[in-house]
This record gives sequence, C-alpha cells and structure tokens, in this order.
Amino acid sequence: MPGTHANFLIAALLASALAFPASPGMAQEEPEPQTREPFSEQREPPYESQFLRLSEILGAVHYLRQLCDSDEGNLWRDQMQGLIDSETPNPIRRARIIDRFNRGYESFRSVYRTCTPAASLAIDRYMDEGVKIARDIAARYGK
Repeated sequence: MPGTHANFLIAALLASALAFPASPGMAQEEPEPQTREPFSEQREPPYESQFLRLSEILGAVHYLRQLCDSDEGNLWRDQMQGLIDSETPNPIRRARIIDRFNRGYESFRSVYRTCTPAASLAIDRYMDEGVKIARDIAARYGK
C-alpha cells in the first residue's frame, strides 16, 4: 500500500506546486525598486508553517523509503527541489526550507538502521499527513 500513498502524495505535491503562486503577491504589480523590502524583511507566505512541515515530512520520507527498499532513488528529494523551484524563495527562506528537509531526514537516520514495522508505519503516517498538507495548501492558496 505504500506505493499507492507515494503516487498520491506525488500527485498532490505536483498539483500544489502548480496551483499556488510563488508568492502571495505574485499577481500584483511589482513595487518600485526603492520600495521593495530587503530579503530579511520580506513577509513569508501565509502557508509557511505548513510548507516547512511538508519539507520535514519529505526529508523523513526520503530517508525511510530508501531504507525500506522502495527503489525510488532520489524521488522525494527531487520533489522537494521541485517545490523549492516553484516557490523561488529568498536565500534565508530557502535555507530554512532545506534545513527542515534535512532535519526530517536526520531525525530518522539517527534512529533507524533497518526497515522495521515501526519505520513502515511512520512512512504511512507521513504520507497521509503530507497529502493533507499539500491538499490544504493547494485548496486554500491556489490560484
């Protein structure tokens, strides 16, 4: 059944990447250069906490699916990269997103060395949570 969850999560991630703009104000005119906020002062999108959680989930799933011989290679890392590319975050936000992905990966790498029933259960739970987050972001903030 994890394969079904994986396919559904990938579809949800792709849909969310295509459904919401790279930034909340993307449809608005760009402000004049002198009024543009510096990177450190730019506002985060309203879905930032969900996006960071999704990043962490993708990191965990990336590690766990490889551990459990999913034969998916870098699929989950590539999905994360696709979401980063669609967001085009400033350097500070990009580092925060990558940090959360790495935190999800490392949190399981430090505990699991082999695929166990608990690891398989974690995969299923993270897949479910990831699908819900991706759906919510697309539904609430999509075009």
